[in-house]
Amino acid sequence: MSDEFYRIKRLPPYVIAEVNGMRAAARASGEDIIDLGMGNPDLPPPPHVIDKLVEVAKKPDAHGYSQSKGIPGLRRAQANYYGRRFGVDIDPETEVVVTMGSKEGLASLATAITAPGDVVLAPNPSYPIHTFGFIIAGATIRAVPTTPDEAYFESLERAMAFTVPRPSILVVNYPSNPTAEAVDLAFYERLVAWAKENEVWILSDLAYSELYFDGKPTPSILQVPGAKDVAVEFTSLSKTYSMAGWRIGFAVGNAKLIAAMSRVKSYLDYGAFTPIQAAACAALNGPQDIVETNRLLYHKRRDVMVEAFGRAGWDIPSPPASMFAWAPLPPALAHLGSLEFSKQLLTHAHVAVAPGVGYGENGEGFVRIAMVENEQRLRQAARNVKRYLQSMGVNTGAKASG
Repeated sequence: MSDEFYRIKRLPPYVIAEVNGMRAAARASGEDIIDLGMGNPDLPPPPHVIDKLVEVAKKPDAHGYSQSKGIPGLRRAQANYYGRRFGVDIDPETEVVVTMGSKEGLASLATAITAPGDVVLAPNPSYPIHTFGFIIAGATIRAVPTTPDEAYFESLERAMAFTVPRPSILVVNYPSNPTAEAVDLAFYERLVAWAKENEVWILSDLAYSELYFDGKPTPSILQVPGAKDVAVEFTSLSKTYSMAGWRIGFAVGNAKLIAAMSRVKSYLDYGAFTPIQAAACAALNGPQDIVETNRLLYHKRRDVMVEAFGRAGWDIPSPPASMFAWAPLPPALAHLGSLEFSKQLLTHAHVAVAPGVGYGENGEGFVRIAMVENEQRLRQAARNVKRYLQSMGVNTGAKASG
């Protein structure tokens, strides 16, 4: 009996888990760790959403199997969201499926539409499911950059010209996890035209749609006329409504892809618990104060973090969107690499960050910092980081504060 399982052999050790294990051990021993590693919101959902969950959960008939593609009311709520937020008409019957988070949705669609040997274009660095969802399904990954500039489209052209078999799927993620890069509608217009010309499906991960800063709303690829011919987009309630553990997301767009995904899901699950879906309806249909409140909160945290870490001697580019900063290692410590630097930061500064190499080889030299602690804790993290940098002989400069 072999214990060499095909799909497991294709999965490398999860680098980020190594730092997570160290963080858990440190906390278990009583250390106060400021956790900026995992993108886990520290805020609760709106009270009316929790009230709806409780209300529906008290109903005797709410505890049976649900629907794998999502209850009709929730699919309508998501279609309405696209209408008011992006001005896009969505058919809730054929162009929406509810997922258990966008991560599960991407994995289910990969299972539905990927054959062994297919080539998928995926960003590097990227959130792991963007590559490994397809690797698990048997695909081969060809990496493309994340930076949405002319070099990005040149890389797409090279991939189509020199890859056998020709790539059939492109994964995009803006605002990006982990790099926090954002795009405008013109980028999507060009991308849709390219996809149609090359007969490539586009899978767009828009999980951070509402966490944009500086008055620049994040567009949807489905705003491009004809985008539904080639594209499906994934969104999530995790960050927008602070409902990460509820595991509610959506796939919206091309009816053929939605049908394929729905068929696979019908074999795999019965959908999320009905009271959770009902509460998700309340989130989408009810008062939207929390959306702006969360956006402003993360905006303020971003400004505090960039300023405080800069004064501590670590210059971090200000992210235009998302709940993350993509921070180059301090130049004097770049030789450590992102994994060792993250370990040292955890051990000596009691600050947890995610090593960039965990998001792909092009993530080396960076760490991802999640803005999931309050402003006081972010300032404390900066003070801890300053002491660590000074202990390593780094000149934190006159701009640093005590």
